[in-house]
Amino acid sequence: MKVTLKNLTKIFPSRNNKEKKNVVAVADFSFEIPDGKLIGLLGPSGCGKSTTLSLICGLQKPSSGKIFFGEDDVTNLPPENRGVGMVFQNYALYPHLTVKQNITFPLENLRGKDKLTKQEMAEKALEAAKLVQIEELMDRKPSELSGGQQQRVAIARALVKMPRVLLLDEPLSNLDARLRLATREEIRRIQQATGITTIFVTHDQEEAMSISDLIVVMKEGVLQQIGKPQEVYNDPCNLFVAKFLGTPPINVFEGEVKDKKLCIGGAPVMDADLPDALVTVGIRPEGFIVDENGAFEAGLDRVEVMGRDISVIAKHPSCETPLFRAILNGENEVEGERIRFTLKPRKVYIFDKESGCRIEVK
Repeated sequence: MKVTLKNLTKIFPSRNNKEKKNVVAVADFSFEIPDGKLIGLLGPSGCGKSTTLSLICGLQKPSSGKIFFGEDDVTNLPPENRGVGMVFQNYALYPHLTVKQNITFPLENLRGKDKLTKQEMAEKALEAAKLVQIEELMDRKPSELSGGQQQRVAIARALVKMPRVLLLDEPLSNLDARLRLATREEIRRIQQATGITTIFVTHDQEEAMSISDLIVVMKEGVLQQIGKPQEVYNDPCNLFVAKFLGTPPINVFEGEVKDKKLCIGGAPVMDADLPDALVTVGIRPEGFIVDENGAFEAGLDRVEVMGRDISVIAKHPSCETPLFRAILNGENEVEGERIRFTLKPRKVYIFDKESGCRIEVK
């Protein structure tokens, strides 16, 4: 099911009696979500991603704009009539019901031609349970399940009606690191098996990039960039996106373009066919090559060995943080108090110092 958002805006009234300033949670958001894809809605806390999900689900009404499922305008349709499945951050399972009863619950509310017999409901519940691999837990109650098992029950309950759209609101945030990794892979498997259009909200960029067909990056209710995860990582449109994506994060330096050269700390480090200006420079950790004749010089703080790679921690007076990190392959030998690098041009990004917008090098 294709989902289209057109100029979607959500404004919450101010709760401050002294300062009557409304809160714009989502601002003029327009985006088309392709049929059968998994979309990662990504951004820091308070960026409007969960509000956007609530608008799509129908739990919130937009202040303006339209929401379409396929060609159907569902903007004013109640949640129960939209054909969506929702998995909440806290799973929202009924503690007094068994796994089977929790999964079956949405089917019991069907009426008219959609009403099912008990046998049909039991069959559909078992089918959903098998999809998430919890069929042996059907007689247990939520308190008898681990966090990962509860999360699977919540997904099965959302899938049992085979919704047109599946919505996941930070469903992995309550799980430990190892379980998060396994469960996000499971979500991807389930989505591919069902072919249901899925919107996955998270503040964890690694999570979103690993399983999404497309990622949507938001900041303060405003859409920043849309694209395939690796494309957005390799080609960020602004400094916010560049800093938000990537582990370890991008290294940011004060720089200057002078005489068609990009300079950091007054030293020319690479060619840049741009007008002279003060700029902000972002360099991905993998954008450094150790070179005794390299143009970029820094003070060596320490070296961390990480299996096949080594991480060089260095300092530079133009860096916005006390230390920056370069990721090198394990074949490099690094020692001494100073280190020189050559920079990989495709891993170096130049941004406008005031707006933070990306400046393309010719």
